[in-house]
Amino acid sequence: MLFPETFLWGAASAATQVEGAWDEDGKCPSIWDVAEGHIKNGDTTHMACDHYHRYKEDVALMKSLGLRSYRFSVNWCRIQPEPGVVNEKGIGFYKDLVAELKKAGIKPLLTLYHWDLPLWAQEEGGWASPKIVDWFLDYCQVVVDALSDEVDCWMTFNEPLCFLDLGYAMGMHAPFLTDESLFRKAARHMLLAHGRVVSMIRERAKTTPSIGIAMAASTLIPEDESPEGIKAAAKESFEAPFGERGNSLYMDPICRGKASPTMKDLLSEEDLALISAPIDFIGLNVYQPANVWLGEERYDKSAFPQTMMGWVIDPRCLYWTIRHYWDRYQLPLMVTENGMAAEDTVSSDGAVHDPVRVQFLDGFLSQVGRALQENIPVLGYQHWSVMDNFEWCEGYGPRFGLIYVDYKTQRRFLKDSALHYAHLIRTRGADLKTGR
Repeated sequence: MLFPETFLWGAASAATQVEGAWDEDGKCPSIWDVAEGHIKNGDTTHMACDHYHRYKEDVALMKSLGLRSYRFSVNWCRIQPEPGVVNEKGIGFYKDLVAELKKAGIKPLLTLYHWDLPLWAQEEGGWASPKIVDWFLDYCQVVVDALSDEVDCWMTFNEPLCFLDLGYAMGMHAPFLTDESLFRKAARHMLLAHGRVVSMIRERAKTTPSIGIAMAASTLIPEDESPEGIKAAAKESFEAPFGERGNSLYMDPICRGKASPTMKDLLSEEDLALISAPIDFIGLNVYQPANVWLGEERYDKSAFPQTMMGWVIDPRCLYWTIRHYWDRYQLPLMVTENGMAAEDTVSSDGAVHDPVRVQFLDGFLSQVGRALQENIPVLGYQHWSVMDNFEWCEGYGPRFGLIYVDYKTQRRFLKDSALHYAHLIRTRGADLKTGR
């Protein structure tokens, strides 16, 4: 099949993971800039890919691949070094980046929050503080006022599951807390902030906006594709005890105006009316099926290849996440992250050969093609990631990029997978086989 002409073939990044320049031009520290002791090998955010200084080179590489879109995030710490104070140099960087993207014919897809909470906000309680909703709204207004003449695609948050559940309940991500009561407060404040920001964008944007949210959306592959098997997998994917925390805890209030069991006592009808301000699409970040947490008797992980981080490569999970989210929420969808970590190296011939990622692209994009053939509205695919980068607590070991980054010299190399992706873009996926 041919993918639609309007399909957004792209790639993604996040500010903290690529920008570096952690203390330059008026930027304040984030909770990830001061995460010493939690990151492998003593790695830090401080240099990353130096995208802050090399964005023109990076956009030129994106253009050479034929990318139609680029999903990136704005770092709150560049915009507001303290509450209510606007850093014009920070705004200027993102204006310049957006202008460079537009000049290259690449559509900017802007995420307002990808985990880089200012340290000043965390010192007041972070997402568990009721002050955070007003602070976040104020920051987002600054960004929308500055960029909405050139940006029309907005995502409020990236993966609430990770920065809330892993950050406040499980101690695995910054701010590294293990307090269920703080998690529930933080989740409520995030949902309220989302609703208020959606309404604000509708009111203030200078161009007609398309608004969504990017979810860590892992669902179950059915044990069989009978109607009963599909229904059972969908139910388990979204309902307690298995699927609520990752999927419906956030999406049911946002898309249905209904609180999940975990949040029922915290969300009033007035809250839900605010939270469910209509959005235009749902972003899906998909890496492996939720089946991996069911146990070996229900899903044999050894039957599938795995990435260097131990994540199962089973392309079917992308189709089924798209399908389950479409069936439940009936909103257009965009694959906002999908990719794999590897220990890539530059070969003696000066190239980076990553055949597993080439196969990964074919397998997962074929599953997007299957969804499109079934008339599910998938708007685009943003590969994670555009370049190797800082992988949070894993540091710089795992390489997810289409572009290899030598962190010592900051030299970039196009991997074989980047060239293959460019071919898929040029041919609109004509060579992909779309099957089960």
